[in-house]
Amino acid sequence: MTEQKRILIAVMITSFIGPFMGSSVNIAVPAMAENFNMMPDELTWAVTAFLIGSAATLLPFGRLADIKGRRRIYLQGLACICATTLVCAVVQNFLAFIFVRFLQGLSMSMIFGTSMALLVSCCGAENRGKTIGLSAACVYSGVSLGPFIGGFITDYLGWRMIFWLTGIALLINFFLIFKVKTDWYGAKDKKFDYIGSIIYLVMIVLFLYGLSDWTIHEFVHYMPFIAFILFLLFIYEQKKVASPLVDLSIFRNTVFTMSNIAALIHYSATFALGFVLSLYLQLVRGMDAFTAGGFLLIQPFIMTIVSPKAGALSDKFSSRLIASLGMGMMMIGLFAFSFFDKDTSFYLIGINLAFIGLGFGLFASPNNNAIMGAVEAKFYGVASSILAVMRLTGQAISMSLVTLLLSIFTAEAIESNYVDILLHSFKYIFILFGFLCIIALFASLMRGKENVKE
Repeated sequence: MTEQKRILIAVMITSFIGPFMGSSVNIAVPAMAENFNMMPDELTWAVTAFLIGSAATLLPFGRLADIKGRRRIYLQGLACICATTLVCAVVQNFLAFIFVRFLQGLSMSMIFGTSMALLVSCCGAENRGKTIGLSAACVYSGVSLGPFIGGFITDYLGWRMIFWLTGIALLINFFLIFKVKTDWYGAKDKKFDYIGSIIYLVMIVLFLYGLSDWTIHEFVHYMPFIAFILFLLFIYEQKKVASPLVDLSIFRNTVFTMSNIAALIHYSATFALGFVLSLYLQLVRGMDAFTAGGFLLIQPFIMTIVSPKAGALSDKFSSRLIASLGMGMMMIGLFAFSFFDKDTSFYLIGINLAFIGLGFGLFASPNNNAIMGAVEAKFYGVASSILAVMRLTGQAISMSLVTLLLSIFTAEAIESNYVDILLHSFKYIFILFGFLCIIALFASLMRGKENVKE
């Protein structure tokens, strides 16, 4: 097996495992809440802690990969994610579990920050969209099968088995990539910006934690404002340092900048959909985890089919139009969910999930292709990391918004009216997500016309 094939297979596997584990945890939340003796809305931290950990270190690890080697950092990330995933399978205390999930996110960022750069480094520009589309198909396959397989595992083997199985799969992947000897660099022998990395890490953690815990502790109200000050300091430091964490000049490219903004808002509006629908189907509609997981297959199944075709299409035609069409479809679907109640036909829910899945598939691959196609090869590592930062920060914001709204609505809830209040909160969550998609649609349309690839 050639090194290129090993890298392709390895990245495909991790592209599958990451979202598979995430969507499996979503469907297992009610069972986890019962095991830890917590309310289901409090288990948002099982997802949020992982996302905060990932987003906080993505950019530093992406830059470190450009300096030390993308394959090297990817391999080290695999080792760390194997260890933390297996620890998640055995830890018994809820706070300890959340902490390990945070460490798991830190470890996964070493993979998220390098996988796209490894793929793009291995394939030619003429196949970039197709390869990115294949990676996206693996992501959506993981999202698809996560609720279904995770629901089965949760009902019949226990939710901890999810972590055992994914940990073993990642361990196998480690030995696959271990035999690859070639490495790829984007800034070999450059100095690593430790000060900028620390500022960035603290900034992300303060912003996302402050947003998530807004209604619980008064002192966190100051965290997003401190994070904004740190953001300004980060920009200033990046302009002054000789070897910055991010070369800010790449943001002068309108296609790159607006495509990343569109990605950030898109994931902020869509990531928590699976989590909210998992609660809706199990707590409001009375499904078990396995049945709910099977039902939630509809959206990512459509995404899996559409995304490789959309990615290949963006190799020939404008990514802007294809991605914007997809964003518009997701906007309509999210607003439609705000009208659903406890008696809504499952057929209507399924049709709307398929509609959103089609929109998601049309948006993601062309948008990713536009981002990676807008930079020079030496910036692939940073561009890959920035794209991953947009994705994971958006996902963390999505979960933070859900955590915030659920905590507001359920603050005065008692057991007898908990489900009704939960359903009422979902309406406002979907309305908010729909409005975010409107903003993302404008960002997608404003990116400008990129060069059409021959």
